Formats: sequence, C-alpha cells, structure tokens
Amino acid sequence: MRLAGKKIILGVCGSIAAYKAALIVRGLIKAGAEVRVLMTPSATNFIAPLTLATLSRADVVTSVHSGESWNNHVELGLWADAYLIAPATATTLAKLAHGICDSALVAVYLSARCPVFFAPAMDLDMWQHPTTVENVRRLQSFGNRLIDVGEGELASGLVGAGRLAEPEQILDTLAAFFAQAHDLKDRRILLTAGPTLEDLDPVRFLGNRSTGRMGIALAEAAAARGAKVTLLLGPTHLSTQAAGIETIAVRSALDMYHAAVERWPDCTDGILCAAVADYRPERVAEEKIKKQAGPMRIDLVRNPDIAEELGRTKTAGQYLIGFALETENGLENARDKLLRKQLDLIVLNSPRTAGAAFGHATNQIQLIDRNKVTSFELKPKLAVAHDILDRLVADKPTL
Repeated sequence: MRLAGKKIILGVCGSIAAYKAALIVRGLIKAGAEVRVLMTPSATNFIAPLTLATLSRADVVTSVHSGESWNNHVELGLWADAYLIAPATATTLAKLAHGICDSALVAVYLSARCPVFFAPAMDLDMWQHPTTVENVRRLQSFGNRLIDVGEGELASGLVGAGRLAEPEQILDTLAAFFAQAHDLKDRRILLTAGPTLEDLDPVRFLGNRSTGRMGIALAEAAAARGAKVTLLLGPTHLSTQAAGIETIAVRSALDMYHAAVERWPDCTDGILCAAVADYRPERVAEEKIKKQAGPMRIDLVRNPDIAEELGRTKTAGQYLIGFALETENGLENARDKLLRKQLDLIVLNSPRTAGAAFGHATNQIQLIDRNKVTSFELKPKLAVAHDILDRLVADKPTL
C-alpha cells in the first residue's frame, strides 16, 4: 500500500459514525502510516479518546489548550502529508468553509499546508440541504478533496445518501492519491493561462474575461503530481506560489506566442489553456485616442496561432492539449480545431453552461480526441485539472 511512512492527521467530529474512526486508524497503522488524531469536543461523546490514542500510539488532541500545555496547531499542520477529516459533520463543514476556528480540528485545518480530505456523514435531509451543498462546494473550490458519502440505512431510519464512506474506501482514496503524486515525475509541461491584452493606446486595450483560474489549477495540480511546469500567465489578479512552477508573466498574444515557441522544444507536454486574442490593433497609438464625432474605426490584424505553431513543430514524443471555448456547435468546432492544429486532445467547455468557464470556481468539460468524447459533470476547477492530467497520463504513461 502507498501509505507506508506517510504522516496522516485524522480529524474526528461528533457523529454516530465516529466509531468508524477506530477502523480508519487501525487501517492506517497497519499500512505503515504514522497517525495523529484530533477530536472535536462533541466527538468524545461517541468514541473515547483513549481508544484512538491506543490504536494510533500517540496522544489524542481535543483542544488547542490542554491543562498547562499548548498544542501547537501550526506545527502539526506542517507535520502532515495529508489531513483526513472523517467523519465530517454538517457543523464542522460549515466551520471549515467559513474559517470559524473554535476547535483544534479547525485550527489545524487553517494551518495545514498538506492536502485535505473530508468524508462527510449526516442524515439524508442534512446532506441535501442547500447550505451543506454550498459548504461542500466551497471547500472543494479551496482545493480540498471530497470523499463522497455512501447510500444506505441512516441512523434516523431513513434510507439514502449521507453515510460515511467505508473505511476501506477512505484508505483506498488516500493510497490512490499518494500513488498519483509522482505520476508526472520527469515531465516538463508548458502551460498557458489567463487572458492576453492587446493595447489600443497608452490607457486602453482589447481583452477578455479570463481570470486564469483554470490554468493555474492545472499548473498546481501538475506540480503536485511531480511535473516541472513553465506557466506563461497573462495579466490577472491571480497567482501561484506552488513549488515546481516557473511563472513567466506575459501581456499580449505576441508575448505569449514568442515565449511558448522558445520554450516548447524543451518540454514533454503542452497544455494551452490561455484565452489568447485572435486579433490585435494594427497600430497602437502613442497618445491617448481622443473622442471624436461619429463612429470610430480600429483596424485589426490576426495574431499568430500558438496552438497551430506548437502542433506543427511538435515531435513524436510530445503531447499537446488545447482548449476550445464554444458558444455553438461545440463538438463540431472542437473536432475541427483538434485536427487542424494537430492536437492530441482538446478540452471543450462553454460559457453558456451555468457555473462553467470564465469567472467561476467550477467548470464542466468534455475531452475530445480523434476517436471518442468523454463528458464530465460540473466540478471545482482543481478536480477538472486532475481529470485532464489523468487523461494525459493514460494516453502517455511514460516518456
């Protein structure tokens, strides 16, 4: 199992499913992991801290302040390779989603730099309530990973969704994550993200609504999986400090084109996520353009096509992914772009889909190659990024 030697924090909340925490701890220890357990005060009503301390072979933390000692939540958050919260109650989900720091469990969450997994457990109506749905979405938008609830008979006697995932499934999810963590090792990925701005004069420009969020999510996901990433990032308020990412700021489509062409020969893979302007003003005025009577005319010239150039020059060992944002005839236009620009895969999305594309923390995509179309539901952009990278690994498992 891929958990040997891993440092895992287990956060336990006040749910009837808390008894399964003993099985989770035992499974982690058996797999060779080192475990520290945090409990909310209400969790101690369902399972004794002594039980989990005995199984984990370490003291259980139930408070930031215990007697005359202080449990260093920052130090613990830095110690772990992963933080698992199971079971996660509706109350704790709300606190995590909004930073309400009233327990050691939440304090460590806010300090943790490791991946965070949460496995909810609650009654059917609580799980389906819009408040819970929004809190789960919000947590996922922060990059936290949901281990989805199971279905069956619940403590209330109702039958439906809300059961804590089985301990074996939870352990398998963690093991799969650590197995995935190095599947892009030795890859050098060129990634474009964000908008480009095409200057009209010293104060005005032509642009688009891209924030770069999808591309940054891809860069961070790829780096987390072991890749060295060169991120060509257009003007945006977003940024990333993740290790393994070299960020190169660009402004215009020409800037991005030249940077991409220069770096492409040294890369194994390319993911072209940026919303690059197709046209730029033929002439950039040296002074601010003054308002005049009547209509204004701006002559535009076509920008060079980054995807087309990289597709034309890619070698047999390189894999190239493009994006297609379409408002109509999406599949037809995406397939045409895939073939015309010699891409290996294209990601189709639409601004007409609620919660997708520009300005959202979520996206809904289809992956299209020469043989098939794979569709996905609406997901947080980090989860979408991993879906795309999973396909890259499946199509090109080794260099």
